[in-house]
Amino acid sequence: MKDCIFCKIVSKEVKANIVFESDNLLCILDAYPEEVGHCLILTKNHKENIFELEDSQAELILPLAKKVALAIKKSMHAEGINIIQNNGALAKQVIMHYHLHIVPRYEQPPIEQSREQIAKLLQEEIDAQTESD
Repeated sequence: MKDCIFCKIVSKEVKANIVFESDNLLCILDAYPEEVGHCLILTKNHKENIFELEDSQAELILPLAKKVALAIKKSMHAEGINIIQNNGALAKQVIMHYHLHIVPRYEQPPIEQSREQIAKLLQEEIDAQTESD
């Protein structure tokens, strides 16, 4: 969709801090994070919500969410993590392109780092997990 910000991020028209990329999914740092390290997993093809996903696509999302959550837990020292997915305006979905939030929770705020440094830390941790799979 030409006016969808997430489609523009997927096509690299708009810059984002990429944490992970595959043929079907993109994981980025949220531009307006609730907490440091808040990530979004996006489908590369435009699907508005979970009801539009093909099962084959949906099967890829949870394993990636687990890897990203583990990467945040290890590299950012998060004590808890929320995994949230909203469907429709009444459910507080703001951007009508499927995305899954991975929101770390901290007792103490993490050491301040740039968004680029955070993305790199998470990329390295996800790569390490992938190599050990």
